[in-house]
Amino acid sequence: MAASGFEGFEKRLELRFSGAPEKKGLRRLDFSKIEKVLHAVQCTVVSAVGNTHFDSYVLSESSLFVYPTKIIIKTCGTTQLLQSVRPLVDHASTLGLTIRACRYTRGSFIFPSAQPYPHSSFKDEVLYLEDNLPKHLSIKKAAVITSKSPHKWHVFTACGYTTADNYKDNGLFTVEICMTDLDRVLARNFFRRFNDARTGDSAGAEMTDATGIRSVNRNALICDYAFDPCGYSMNGIDGSRYSTVHVTPEDGFSYASFESVYGSREEFVEALQKVVKVFRPGAMSVSTTGREEAWRGVAKALEPLGLRVRSRAADEFPDAGTVVFQTFTTRRK
Repeated sequence: MAASGFEGFEKRLELRFSGAPEKKGLRRLDFSKIEKVLHAVQCTVVSAVGNTHFDSYVLSESSLFVYPTKIIIKTCGTTQLLQSVRPLVDHASTLGLTIRACRYTRGSFIFPSAQPYPHSSFKDEVLYLEDNLPKHLSIKKAAVITSKSPHKWHVFTACGYTTADNYKDNGLFTVEICMTDLDRVLARNFFRRFNDARTGDSAGAEMTDATGIRSVNRNALICDYAFDPCGYSMNGIDGSRYSTVHVTPEDGFSYASFESVYGSREEFVEALQKVVKVFRPGAMSVSTTGREEAWRGVAKALEPLGLRVRSRAADEFPDAGTVVFQTFTTRRK
């Protein structure tokens, strides 16, 4: 916890592997090993659910998704996410898996001076990743995508020669949405009642319904959790697709994030509009990864909701494809 408030902006790490000897792959990892990795990162599991495609964990500081050949981990606050890289690569090797690609992304921290090494700067993060990733991931790129707002998007990718163009994830693209200056009335929905004796799971389920989060994808199996006295996390499972929401509702540093994967612009834009209605942010960014045209139509869809595009920038990354970063702001009366 920073002296000024809680850091909502997450750090996101995605590791992809190859050579799975059998169907379950990384899902065969002992839970005790996962717990040990999370302990090094400085977070714990608070709730979990899975299906035939992947396992989903709600963490004390965001989310973890484990597929047979892919791991996605997001953590917020002052967690040391990159401490997970080397142990996860080592654990995967015991299952006959070899890392083939890494992608690390994050926004601009609200309280950057509170971040411990290696998250003290993007330069330190990149150097740490380069030191802790295997040498065969020799194709690397690190870049900061800027905007007309103070918010920036930091991206690092690494892969081998055989996977440099292998970013087409079954036609899906990844969407990462970061929202600040949440509507104060709507943000109050993410506070627990005084002397609330319910569990985090039952209080979380009530928040999911009361806020409209469940309507974003009614087909998803939702695993949710409400923190005490405030804060909320949710993981959704819809076949092989995941979604996740995290909320820090306190005035002065309110923040909410939404992440998911989509196969078409139409379903993405529909979900985006629903998410904005849940939080009514004063400022937000939308990052799309993996499909160049995924950003089209976003600005037009957000105009009726009072958000106007402030900037748009794009860059290409090995094993990630096109990353488009857009920022939006609104003026409240």
